[in-house]
Amino acid sequence: MASGTVADHVLARLREWGVDIVFGYPGDGINGLLAAWVRAGNRPRFIQSRHEEMCAFEAVGYAKFTGRLGVCAATSGPGAIHLLNGLYDAKLDHVPVVAIVGQTNRSALGGSYQQEVDLPSLYKDVASAYSQLVTVPEQLPNVLDRAIRVALAERAPTAVIIPADVQDLDYSPPRHEFKMVPSSLGLEPATVVPDQDAVRRAADLLNAGKKVAILAGAGARHASTELRQVADLLGAGVAKALLGKDVLSDELPYVTGAIGLLGTRPSYELMNRCDTLLTVGSSFPYSQFLPDFDQARAVQIDIDPQQIGMRYPYEVNLVGDAAASLRALIPLLERREDRSWRQDIESNVERWWETIRMEAMVEADPINPMRLFHELSTRLPGNAIVTADSGSAANWYARNLRFRDDVRGSLSGTLATMGCGVPYGIGAKFGHPDRPVIVFAGDGAMQMNGLTELITAKRYWRDWSDPRLIVAILHNNDLNQVTWEMRAMEGAPKFPESQTLPDVDYAAFAAGLGMDAVTVTEPGQVGAAWNAP
Repeated sequence: MASGTVADHVLARLREWGVDIVFGYPGDGINGLLAAWVRAGNRPRFIQSRHEEMCAFEAVGYAKFTGRLGVCAATSGPGAIHLLNGLYDAKLDHVPVVAIVGQTNRSALGGSYQQEVDLPSLYKDVASAYSQLVTVPEQLPNVLDRAIRVALAERAPTAVIIPADVQDLDYSPPRHEFKMVPSSLGLEPATVVPDQDAVRRAADLLNAGKKVAILAGAGARHASTELRQVADLLGAGVAKALLGKDVLSDELPYVTGAIGLLGTRPSYELMNRCDTLLTVGSSFPYSQFLPDFDQARAVQIDIDPQQIGMRYPYEVNLVGDAAASLRALIPLLERREDRSWRQDIESNVERWWETIRMEAMVEADPINPMRLFHELSTRLPGNAIVTADSGSAANWYARNLRFRDDVRGSLSGTLATMGCGVPYGIGAKFGHPDRPVIVFAGDGAMQMNGLTELITAKRYWRDWSDPRLIVAILHNNDLNQVTWEMRAMEGAPKFPESQTLPDVDYAAFAAGLGMDAVTVTEPGQVGAAWNAP
């Protein structure tokens, strides 16, 4: 497109990249872009959140559940600042998101002008993979294309900063001359396979083990078939990092569930008794939940060389795509004939799920929170998407929900930020409008920003072919996770001035928006609430 404004070309280029949704919030720092959206007939579609942080979270949720690029947009100054928390969530969980942000006019830069913030410096860390200020029209295509390519290739947030006056300039493409940088569309990703000699060494190590444990993370999500084959050959058990909860079905008898602070007993037993460890697509940080350093020999597979070899003394570190690496490994693995290790694992898993069921059904006043999650597990639709906010909701999400093969789920893993649950769910609905989405959130997260983002859901729900966006709120008037942590880590009682929350009628708030709302006050009502249409 060689005519129109720079802003017109931004939207045209996004369309050429296949971007169909941008989560944004307006402001005069992007007025040029907003005017271009009018001329473009709202293509790509502008989805207005209640706050720029929610725009970023929704872009992250969209990207996590679709595997596609998430895009968010915000104005200069405060708008750009508000994006940061969501963008850090993308950075720490390795999610491709591009932020398009405004800036004051070039003529005002350096003049302490209204809403002037040094955005290149501000974004230097969160968008360390790529962040650039556009100052002339000819610079735009390369900057935007590169931001998109880097975000996709590095699975990271990137930023394109465009001053307001540049947005309104007539667009002219880079010319075939000195100090002009041409650009082009497209990215054909490479399938990275480790060196064959290294694969052979990894196979020899794994074949020598008698009690093999596998740790699977989000990077193994596309390698579930290969993971099952490897686990079967080696007679291994599989524990899942929190972001890898949906990598393998919890109905597989050798899948021990979550590991770590929010982990299961079978995962703890698996790691404490194994003699060999295979980690696939995970940078799980809590080494104290892995085998003792002199207990097990270990192999790691990860696509990112920066994430290799830093959590455990691995003997073989394979840099490569999880599925391709496992496919290279499988022909070299010997089937373990002694299945006693696997049988022990399966027995522990079976006992765990029975224990979870019994714990969930323990009577409590008013309601045992585990029951809310247990009752959903038996009713979870096959194509459901589940999100959980940070806090005690994440505990029960990790331990009590039993995922099947086609269920997807995620939360803020490494940043563990509050307030992501509802916007994640909204982002998921725009990515998969035909699938039911279920959000678990504590009352702290809802008071922080979940309540206001229900307004966004109310605005757009008719656009979704399956309108089900269900928000389950753990209402106890307490920042419960902090209360637990104070007791466990500090040996201190609850500090009410810090942890006690004001009481809010969440159902009334939702009903005031015209949403269906149910308040559950007795254990026997939980199942009926989940069954409600």
